[in-house]
Amino acid sequence: MANYPIVTLGNPVLRSPCDPVTDFGPALSGLVDDLFAAMYRANGVGLAANQVGVGLRVFVYDCPDDDGVRHVGHVVNPGPVETGGELIEADEGCLSLPDLAFSTPRWSLAVVDGVDRDGRRVRVEGTGYFARCLQHETDHLNGRVYVDLLAGRLRREALRAVREATWT
Repeated sequence: MANYPIVTLGNPVLRSPCDPVTDFGPALSGLVDDLFAAMYRANGVGLAANQVGVGLRVFVYDCPDDDGVRHVGHVVNPGPVETGGELIEADEGCLSLPDLAFSTPRWSLAVVDGVDRDGRRVRVEGTGYFARCLQHETDHLNGRVYVDLLAGRLRREALRAVREATWT
């Protein structure tokens, strides 16, 4: 098992769209396990592969929804997120932007289609906080971070906080 550190904003891998997974062998299975381990070490609820410096389209999650139901799993090669419901503004943080959180708009419903580590089709549907998690992790795989969704004064405040952070 690899002990991957979480990379922080400023590392180019976070701003590059990830490559599709083409090899569904033991290396992918090990990566999924390593992502879970890194996420749990950091007390996160989701983690994308590029957050540990691996530019592949894989993310893991262990996240509750707004009803307290725990969702645990992973998605390989997720397609575009289908969203709906209400646009909700709520504080959002990120393991790659430690100690920061900003009110970020996300849809209250999200559906992600992809495959699992064995190449079997998966469809993950989430509401509330879990929907936020699915959108957040899929954004990472597309080279985006949550501060990219902010606008105006809040965006300027977030970017200033990133520039002043000790981890940059």
